[in-house]
Amino acid sequence: MRVLVTGADGFAGRHLCALLRASGDEVVEAHGPRAEGMNSNALNFDIADEAAVRAAVEKARPEGVIHLAGFASVARSHGNPARVFAVNTQGTVNLLIALREAAPKTRVLLISSGEVYGPVTEGTRAEETLPPVPLSPYAASKIAAELAGEQFFRSYGLPVVLARPFNHLGEGQDPTFVVPSFAAQLRAIAQGKASPVLRTGNLDAIRDFSHVKDVVAAYRLLLTAGVPGQTYNVCSGTARSIRAVLEEMLALSGVAARIELDPARLRPSEIPSLVGSPDKLRALGWQPKSSVTEALREVLGPGLRAAPGAPSHKP
Repeated sequence: MRVLVTGADGFAGRHLCALLRASGDEVVEAHGPRAEGMNSNALNFDIADEAAVRAAVEKARPEGVIHLAGFASVARSHGNPARVFAVNTQGTVNLLIALREAAPKTRVLLISSGEVYGPVTEGTRAEETLPPVPLSPYAASKIAAELAGEQFFRSYGLPVVLARPFNHLGEGQDPTFVVPSFAAQLRAIAQGKASPVLRTGNLDAIRDFSHVKDVVAAYRLLLTAGVPGQTYNVCSGTARSIRAVLEEMLALSGVAARIELDPARLRPSEIPSLVGSPDKLRALGWQPKSSVTEALREVLGPGLRAAPGAPSHKP
C-alpha cells in the first residue's frame, strides 16, 4: 500500500515509517515546514495551510493516510489554544477536504488521543463509548478533529478510522514529555553536570503506558483492518503511577537522586487517572510485543543502563 504519513518527522512518525517500510509498504513522508531540507524525498508543508495540504495529497496519490501531524503537548496547549486548534482541528479538516476531492477512496487513520476522556475513575478503564470530557485545548482540539472525521465518513463515505492512543514511550521522544525529561535529568546527574536533584511535576497521576513500537503496529493494523467510522483505543490497559515509572528509571539507571516537586511542571488541569481498555483493538488481533521496561531502557540510552541484577538506588 502507498501510505502518506503526516507528522512523519515526529516521535511516533519515525517509528511508524520504519515499520511500514519493513512491512513492504511504500511510504510518502510529510514533514512540517520547519523540517524542509532534512529529507529531500519528503513533502514539507504546514498542515494548517489548506492549499499546501491539497497540493501534497495530489502529489502523493496515497492509498492510505495515517494522520499524525499536530500540536502534541498537552501542557503547552494551554498557552496557545488558537494555534492548537488551527493545527489539530483545522489541519485535519484541510486533509479531509483534500482527500475527499482528490482521493475519495483512500483509507484514513486519524490519530486522536486518550486525553479526550478526561478523568477516568481510578481502578476503571475507559472504553470507546465513554463520553469525552476534555480538560485542555489539546484534548478539545482532538475531539473536534474526531467529529470532522466522523462527519466526512457519514456524509461523503470517506473511509475514516479513529485511533485514541494513550501514553507511549521509546527512543526519540521530545524531552519536554515527562519520561524523557526524567531521563535527561538523570543523564545530567550521572555526568556530573547537575546536582543530584530530580525535579518533577505530579507523581501521583496514574497513566497507561505502551512501547511506541506496539503503538505504531496498532496504527498499521487499524489502517488496513479498522472499521471506518469506528474509534479504537491504543493502550495497554495497565495502570502505572508516574512515581512508579520514575522509581523504575532510577533502578534501571543506577542513579541516586533526591526528588523535588517543581510547581512550574504542574498542569493547570491535571487528570488524576487515565487508563484505557484495549479490548476492541485486541479483537482485531493486536497484541503488544514490547515491554514498558524495554521502552524505559531505550529512553535512558546506553550510558544510563545499570547492569542486570544491579541493586536499586533509592532517592
